[in-house]
Amino acid sequence: MQIVISEFMDESAVAQLQAQHDVVFDPTLVDDMPRLLQLAQTADALIVRNRTQVRGELLAALARCKVIGRLGVGLDNIDVSACEARGMQVIPATGANALAVAEYVIGTAMVLLRGVYLSSAAVASGTWPRPALSNGREISGTCLGLVGFGGIGRLTAKLAQGLGMNVMAHDPMLAADNPVWAETGVQCASFEDLLSQADVVSLHVPLTPGTANMLSAERIAGMKPGAIVINTSRGGIADERAVAAALRESRLGGAAFDVFESEPLGAGSAWEGCPNAILTPHVAGVTAESNVRVSTLIAAAVARALKA
Repeated sequence: MQIVISEFMDESAVAQLQAQHDVVFDPTLVDDMPRLLQLAQTADALIVRNRTQVRGELLAALARCKVIGRLGVGLDNIDVSACEARGMQVIPATGANALAVAEYVIGTAMVLLRGVYLSSAAVASGTWPRPALSNGREISGTCLGLVGFGGIGRLTAKLAQGLGMNVMAHDPMLAADNPVWAETGVQCASFEDLLSQADVVSLHVPLTPGTANMLSAERIAGMKPGAIVINTSRGGIADERAVAAALRESRLGGAAFDVFESEPLGAGSAWEGCPNAILTPHVAGVTAESNVRVSTLIAAAVARALKA
């Protein structure tokens, strides 16, 4: 059986697959479409992250593929229904990177609420901006609003509660009487109420026609003044230009974005020179530890699927 891996993966997990199968592992394959298309024709399994687009020409080339392993949880780069129609099983690494994302949310929230950690250059130069940086906020007692309350949202809530945050969540897939609200101590809220009350709003929903641009300019205008917005889900869920404008006008207190509508960002993006913004290159779910968990989970799942 041949397994093609088109993006980076923990090498110990790759070695586990190599012990049983013919494995082509090349993290640069995602940027070499002609070679990837050629290898796809003889692949029994394909393992990808978020950049490889499993649709169209690539999907058509996967003539004998049985399984697609996704090193992560988002599936917007995979035409799942088309894969399943062709008899391919699509396996995401559900839960394996949840802790990495949850810690990113809490860590960036603390940095943005306190507002003092980006002052190193000023302090080193002797400016000593002590009065200007003496109004930072403590995270304890603030309200975290989670948009989406699946596995990552629930783990984020648990970490937040451990720091003394009050947590509310909006998830239309969960009824108000679902036991999860009582079990977690999280308040079920409408989207509008969450935006108006939360000091930190964190997005945890997939990109679908129903969630595209859900954090619009109009809804940003309804957010609590000085609030923080964090997006670790997918680009396109929040109106990035509207968020950047609200930061420049000091209507929002800060933003941490790990995902963007266009990746990588191009010159002249709405974020250039934007104050109180933490921008990272789609790595919230990627740590040394989570890479091992994600890779090990997918390696085992793909191996099982090939034996079936």
